[in-house]
Amino acid sequence: MIAWLRTLAFNFVFYALTIAIVLAAPLVALAGPQALRRHAEGWARAQGALARWLLDIHVRIEGEIPQGPFLFAAKHQAMFETLELAWRIGAPVIVMKRELTQIPFWGRAAQRYGSIGIDRAGGADALRAMLREAKEARRAGRAVLIFPEGTRVLPGETPPLRSGFAGLYKALAMPVVPVALDSGPLWPRKGVKHAGIITLRFGTPIPAGLSRAEIEARVHAGINALEPAFSAD
Repeated sequence: MIAWLRTLAFNFVFYALTIAIVLAAPLVALAGPQALRRHAEGWARAQGALARWLLDIHVRIEGEIPQGPFLFAAKHQAMFETLELAWRIGAPVIVMKRELTQIPFWGRAAQRYGSIGIDRAGGADALRAMLREAKEARRAGRAVLIFPEGTRVLPGETPPLRSGFAGLYKALAMPVVPVALDSGPLWPRKGVKHAGIITLRFGTPIPAGLSRAEIEARVHAGINALEPAFSAD
């Protein structure tokens, strides 16, 4: 019962705050991209603060978080890490489903922030568009965040990486930082959220220029480092 009450309180406060932040984003964007990124960081930090205060969910960081133009490839079990990683990494360009960039108000703000929308059904043209936008991020010196499995997965699931990741890695020629995490058990897609600790484990940067088979194998192992099949414990 307590967990349900905490979840309801979090959802009410967080989504009310989110509506206000999203509606204010177009005005903030008039002050320039840096102001919009600080605005988005405030939203992300607010999620973490509310998670601590209302849900008793805390974050444990393992490994070093490098700053600068890196390609961060992260596991994706919950919406939690989308915002949490955004401020931890330092306002990266985020690769996301194109449908999200078409949501009224929020989608436009996401595009101005620097998100890259990818059309999963768009084939080669969609991939080329994603690569063009990603190269613009590299020229601006920003990090790029991608969830290479393509969508949220349940704890214990370790699907192969989507083909777009290898193309992005080759085009950007940036070192890759794999990020493992275990948010799923505490932050399910539906239902009650549970108190506990979410671990974000940042792996050692993997150099650019590796073959597709090698980079996919190393990233797959890295982002699944907290899954039972890959656990070193």
